[in-house]
Amino acid sequence: MLFHITQVHSAEHCPRDEGGSNSLYDATVDGVRLIGRYGANAQHTLFFVVEADDVSALQQFLWPGFRICTSTITPVSEVPVPKP
Repeated sequence: MLFHITQVHSAEHCPRDEGGSNSLYDATVDGVRLIGRYGANAQHTLFFVVEADDVSALQQFLWPGFRICTSTITPVSEVPVPKP
């Protein structure tokens, strides 16, 4: 299943000098395939598109940023809604 994740941190907690935005997630987690990663850096916001089948794996993926970020996880699909 595909998910769009929006991860936000405050300017005060920006990891710019402490590993950067790559320190806010773990792309090596089994069960999560990172498809795309995009940053709106001036807004302190990251966007991910990932594939996963397990919410625990998604939480592990986001674990490094749990102390300073909030995340919104939205299931998404490439398939349009069929007409009735």
